[in-house]
Amino acid sequence: MRDLKVAVIGAGPGGLVTALCLHRLGIECHVFEAAHQIRPLGVGLNLLPHAIRELTILGLDAKLAAAGVATAELAYHNKFGVPIWCEPRGLAAGYSWPQYSIHRGSFQMLLLEEAIARCGADHVHVGHPLQSFTQDTDGVVAHFAGQPDHRTDVLIAADGIHSVVRRHYYPHEAQPAYSGRVLWRGTTEAPPFLSGRSMIMAGYADRKFVAYPIREAAPENGRALINWVGDVYVGGDVPMVRDWNRRTDVATVLHHFQDWHFPWLDVPSLIQNAGDIYEYPLVDRDPVPHWAFDRVALLGDAAHPMYPVGSNGASQAILDAAAVSAALAQHSDPVAALKAYEDERLEKTAKIVLSNRQQGPEIVMQMVEDRAPNGFEKLHDVISQAELEEVASRYKAIAGFDRDRLNAKS
Repeated sequence: MRDLKVAVIGAGPGGLVTALCLHRLGIECHVFEAAHQIRPLGVGLNLLPHAIRELTILGLDAKLAAAGVATAELAYHNKFGVPIWCEPRGLAAGYSWPQYSIHRGSFQMLLLEEAIARCGADHVHVGHPLQSFTQDTDGVVAHFAGQPDHRTDVLIAADGIHSVVRRHYYPHEAQPAYSGRVLWRGTTEAPPFLSGRSMIMAGYADRKFVAYPIREAAPENGRALINWVGDVYVGGDVPMVRDWNRRTDVATVLHHFQDWHFPWLDVPSLIQNAGDIYEYPLVDRDPVPHWAFDRVALLGDAAHPMYPVGSNGASQAILDAAAVSAALAQHSDPVAALKAYEDERLEKTAKIVLSNRQQGPEIVMQMVEDRAPNGFEKLHDVISQAELEEVASRYKAIAGFDRDRLNAKS
């Protein structure tokens, strides 16, 4: 198995974690990225305990702790900022591993540095946009625009929601399904709120605001770097394909939240004082019946693009990386290995995609909005504790981070 060679298409978090997992198991891996330079783009993301478990196995726990913020709690509020549900997260919730909030660019650069250090700089190739590929019984040949072909035993496609490899196998698949909602995302230096390590969501399905720190408060000014998301239903036709680097202005976002002044968080101030603000239509794709095609397999957003609900996008790509690497190490036949990986991960992630379309655990905010649109005096006159707990526990089970089951893993 040590003679096996794997090519990973895409140097995002999913692709780079795959390379690190393969290297740890003694499998040679080359990573091919379309961009000519990998830069720390994007805003914040969350990494759940089951993903941190895999990154800890890779020896990245200390660097993650230095680069991110260990989330202490998750709190849901109505549109008036009144609490609905609050639960501890990560170590505070009794998990054996923390939950981290971190800048996506910082996380990607951390992984890139580790991949270069461990796999070798000559195993990470930029400026290699995949055009097509061919496979036979002995391997796969990747064809790149303006670059030499590369022959490998296995090809893993971590090339995102507009994956070239996915399009090869599903040529008639529609464009990503548009929800009618737009996300505006930004980061702002601001005073910490609530515990200082809180992740909050406020509002309801058609108008929601999310905020959490991705850098601890600086000693010199007491200000943390807060990642925020404005999620609003705007309707309209399916938008043109966009990416996270499309900028917009403050006015586009602000009028949706201009009255959201909570005692513990000033939402308009966060928006007004942001650096760049990025706009993205909320899209996903329907689950597909197969990810594995002999010696080729899909991973991450190429396999299961989902709404960013429940902090699962990056975390599920990391679980994919660990699963496909373990399968390739355990099976002498690469075709059997990729089929085992598909069997392990496809159905689980399909359930998350579909659950996220129904708002996942955030459904409690809509339940309260439906029952008490003008606010409430006593929460449990509106929604019971049992309802709240059932929603939270059900989603943890679907997403694979039920605490007791996860902690029982070696």
